[in-house]
Amino acid sequence: MIFITGGTVTLSDRRTERTWQTVVASYALATTAVTRSEYQRVTGGPPPSPADGPLPAVEISWWDAAAFCNALSQQERLSPVYRLDPLAEVAEWDETANGYRLPTEAEWEHACRAGTTGPHYGALNDIAWYRHNSDERSHPVGGKQPNDWGLHDTLGNVWEWCWDVYDPEAYGTYRVLRGGGWFDEHWSCRASVRRRSHPTLRLDDVGFRVARSATKS
Repeated sequence: MIFITGGTVTLSDRRTERTWQTVVASYALATTAVTRSEYQRVTGGPPPSPADGPLPAVEISWWDAAAFCNALSQQERLSPVYRLDPLAEVAEWDETANGYRLPTEAEWEHACRAGTTGPHYGALNDIAWYRHNSDERSHPVGGKQPNDWGLHDTLGNVWEWCWDVYDPEAYGTYRVLRGGGWFDEHWSCRASVRRRSHPTLRLDDVGFRVARSATKS
């Protein structure tokens, strides 16, 4: 986990041509997406083959990702952040809890940019696995250059679930995905791009990384 100093983030949506600002507090964010071996260790699911261990965990629904955060919190004797009832489509965030959670999309974009203002924090071939260089498959996490704050693969490799609902009036419970993936063209692997998916779907180019509300102390 890397400590991220908070700040003001400007987000935008190409579909609605809307722009808005969000203030984020300081937080901590994992340097990479959760891997298949990490997911198996926490959830007790089938172990990946040795070659698959460092690959990002994929085919993980939003509900799976949130449940993983609670399970990891419990393993590390932290307070679970979420109250989850998938059948009732209820997900509540206890902001007093100190456990693991999904980043908000403002936190995600703030961390991805790492103080930069362009579409990428470096040359895309150097920082991301995408359709041009991925051989149309995911790759072990951390294999490309990190951004200036030490975060790997925020662009490319796999899309990442965020906490936020995408647009409840138009899309109901659909949740936000960020970052672009191994099958995407370069225009989808940009710091500002938003994608949506139903929280029950499990897709082969979608994973997640964990965050914690945190201070330096």
